[in-house]
Amino acid sequence: MALVEIYHVVAASRAVASGQTIKEGQIVALNTSGQVVLQGNANPTPYGIAGDTKSTTASSMPGIYAGWQNRASDYFDETSASGRMTVYHSGGEFATDQFDSNVANATPYTALYATGGDLKQHDDDATGVIVAYLLTSAGSYPSGVPGVDINGDMALRGEESNTYIEIKLVI
Repeated sequence: MALVEIYHVVAASRAVASGQTIKEGQIVALNTSGQVVLQGNANPTPYGIAGDTKSTTASSMPGIYAGWQNRASDYFDETSASGRMTVYHSGGEFATDQFDSNVANATPYTALYATGGDLKQHDDDATGVIVAYLLTSAGSYPSGVPGVDINGDMALRGEESNTYIEIKLVI
């Protein structure tokens, strides 16, 4: 649902394959035409982490409540104007809520793999490719909006019970 770019190395702009639903913060691959697709069994080699959302049902911007969404003018598809998606690769640090439940209790510097676009502790696709290393265990992430949840900031909303992990991307 969300990606917070803390530090990135390369922000590529790639065409998105038709029929894809990709949430910002999921791991993506390239198909045989060089178009962005959700990483999974059909395209197991990870390329990077999605910086935009291609969806027709909901926005995946950080902190957005499902009933109070942005991007309504283009039906929540951040790629509709250009057909292209920002994909971060070649390193960087990010906070994301696109992770499997087995990552929630992992300790820092645990190797993370991707399966179906989500970060996991195990390599279900058997690619042997480490996608990222965990930097901070799952927990609340400050939104920058004054409040009372975390160090004077309101917590950033997200899919995983409003918890995020911080990662060091290595692909």
